[in-house]
Amino acid sequence: MDNFNLLLEGFATALRPEYLIFAFLGVLIGTAVGVLPGIGPAMTVALLLPLTMTLDPSAAIITFAGIYYGAMYGGSTTSILLNTPGESATIVTAIEGHKMAKLGRGAAALATAAIGSFVAGTIATLGLTLLAPTLAALAVQLGPADYVALIVIAFITVGALLGNSVWRGMVSLGVGLFIGLMGTDRLSGQQRYTLGIPQLADGVDVVLVAVGLFAVGETIYVASMLRRGKIDLIPLSKGWRSWMTKNDFRRSWKPWLRGTAIGFPIGTIPAGGADVATFLSYATEKKLSKHKHEFGRGAIEGVAGPESANNAAAAGVLVPLLTLGLPTTATAAIILSAFQSYGIQPGPQLFTNQPALVWALIASLYIGNVLLLVLNLPLVGIWVKLLQIPRPYLYAGILTFAAFGAYALNFAVLDILILIVIGLIGYFMRRYGYPIAPLVIGMILGPMAEQRMRLALQLSQGDLTTLVTHPFAATAYAVMAVLIGVGLWLRRRQKRFEQKMAEELAAAPAVDQNSNPQ
Repeated sequence: MDNFNLLLEGFATALRPEYLIFAFLGVLIGTAVGVLPGIGPAMTVALLLPLTMTLDPSAAIITFAGIYYGAMYGGSTTSILLNTPGESATIVTAIEGHKMAKLGRGAAALATAAIGSFVAGTIATLGLTLLAPTLAALAVQLGPADYVALIVIAFITVGALLGNSVWRGMVSLGVGLFIGLMGTDRLSGQQRYTLGIPQLADGVDVVLVAVGLFAVGETIYVASMLRRGKIDLIPLSKGWRSWMTKNDFRRSWKPWLRGTAIGFPIGTIPAGGADVATFLSYATEKKLSKHKHEFGRGAIEGVAGPESANNAAAAGVLVPLLTLGLPTTATAAIILSAFQSYGIQPGPQLFTNQPALVWALIASLYIGNVLLLVLNLPLVGIWVKLLQIPRPYLYAGILTFAAFGAYALNFAVLDILILIVIGLIGYFMRRYGYPIAPLVIGMILGPMAEQRMRLALQLSQGDLTTLVTHPFAATAYAVMAVLIGVGLWLRRRQKRFEQKMAEELAAAPAVDQNSNPQ
């Protein structure tokens, strides 16, 4: 009952006119930027991170919640109308949604994606509301060695399960740890890994790393893969008032719920991210559907289920972030850095030390979901216009905005140079298949892991066995082994499913051609 009263107080805060405006702007900007081709939620949040530095903590976090949810939805528009997924989690949406758009049913695809996002986001946020306080109450009892175990789990699972190669993920994690430990050692006061540059004594700002990797590096990579010629944008043949038929609703409501049930649990654990949830949802819908022959040719279930799973996983990611301070995706790591920039450390003490802030954040997630539905259905025509921005202008604008944001942090030219260097690192990592998320997570959690480990060893007088003999720590390492096993199994299943789906899609045009000889 106390949590319910706190949630009501959170709504009282989030519904204040000034915070409601920030939530609206966050959803609007997040959707607008997320719609742009080649831009995923992580890049959107990183790009807009410098804008929130002048806001008070509550306004900034509420704005970020809107940006996060808006960007998660925005990618579906790009996938459906342009066949250009902003991230791996929207690949499945592009497969079925783009085929629906080609058949003149783009409005229905966008509508089921919007309503599915609302349903999944609302139910998953309710799960966050119920689960997070309980988990935080349990986490308060954890000691330093237990936290070291949790951080090691985040390192190993994220490094092993994100990306196509385990060793490349671990290399990315190592680079992130190196950057995170750069600066002045708090215990000894000695500088380390500063390369003799005095300005690096305070370390590298996480905002520079986030913007460099996701805005600069990703933009250079996407621009290098730029398709020549006119963008193949499919216009909407019908207005937004003809969203979905009764049959579309009848075929979509069960996938919405099943996608939510699949996405939220996967989002709460580091088991491969939202892309695994979307592929599992797609495979489930294909197996259960009464219209199997439509899959690969524009099945509405293939949009409704994965989009719901994607948004449910996004809400699930906030559970370990808020209760344990552990990000399991790159976007969550950037949101964690936003908290830290205000001197707020997410974790078990957050619900005790900052109850007004955290419950206002949770309330704003409910409000953001409603705003998303209100905005995205009527304004879909405006989002389509954004897709027509010439790519060179778009990417030049992103790079310019990123440079201004980086310079505004400390008004130092060195920050621009660091931004360029990190951007080039991000480009080569994307170019050669190294995942970005382990680098960001390693940079943010590395100093935290060092601090907790030192405290644990001080309490045990240097006994290393204390790191693995605590009951919770030992259980956590056992769970880690299970998570890695399950995650790798899901990855193998996903790859087999992708291969099978690619073969079916390759055969589909030939079948269509044979069936229409004229």
